[in-house]
Amino acid sequence: MSIIQKFYDDMASQYDKLFLDWSKTTQEQAVFLDGLFREKGFDASAAILDCACGIGTQAIGLARMGYNVTASDISERELAEAEKRAEINGVSIRFGKADFRTLSDTFTEKFDIIIAMDNALPHMLTEKNLSDAVKSIVDRIKEGGIFVASIRDYDDLLTKKPPYSPPYIHKTDNGKRVSFQTWEWDGDIYKLTQYIIDDEEDLQISKFDCEYRATRREELTNLLLFHGCSKVEWLLPEKSGFYQPVVVAKK
Repeated sequence: MSIIQKFYDDMASQYDKLFLDWSKTTQEQAVFLDGLFREKGFDASAAILDCACGIGTQAIGLARMGYNVTASDISERELAEAEKRAEINGVSIRFGKADFRTLSDTFTEKFDIIIAMDNALPHMLTEKNLSDAVKSIVDRIKEGGIFVASIRDYDDLLTKKPPYSPPYIHKTDNGKRVSFQTWEWDGDIYKLTQYIIDDEEDLQISKFDCEYRATRREELTNLLLFHGCSKVEWLLPEKSGFYQPVVVAKK
């Protein structure tokens, strides 16, 4: 099992704790993505693949808006959590385990839209792995379709290489929850440790380790163009209102 699979398997039951209100976040992100899709000429009849679905944060929100959603991930436990949450939310989503470097091994069809949100692509720790992922993703997009992804603003972070992320402090019914990350840098690779502290009736501390490669926007743009996209644009938070830079690539 890779460090990425272990990270998400271990976090599956606690991933929603990273949000003040996970259900509200699914709705907000779906509204953002729906607006972006419609701006690019798509509507709810579009076939979508969320190739890094996690516990379903984007997939479930989009399915609730009427989209035809397929969702995949490498973490079996996160897929199980996503399936459970889809059932609770009364939506039908086709789920499948897949590595987004080899999507054609799982999906024979192509999609109007493929998404990979919440900084999924920077789990690719080498240029080759990232290139393989982009090639695999673009290959499963129909001609005229789009790829939408969000990543951290590594163009800025690489100039500073901060040792931690600012904490999120959420009030709960029985106290408060604090979540934050520490980052240990080695060139453009950093080891991330995610802490979740539940300060309620009993104090509980959880920690999860993973690795990322800081991916500059220029590198991802060049790979998308090289592997078959005709146009690539970036939407930065100050204009889009989304919490991370978003790339939109048309095939």
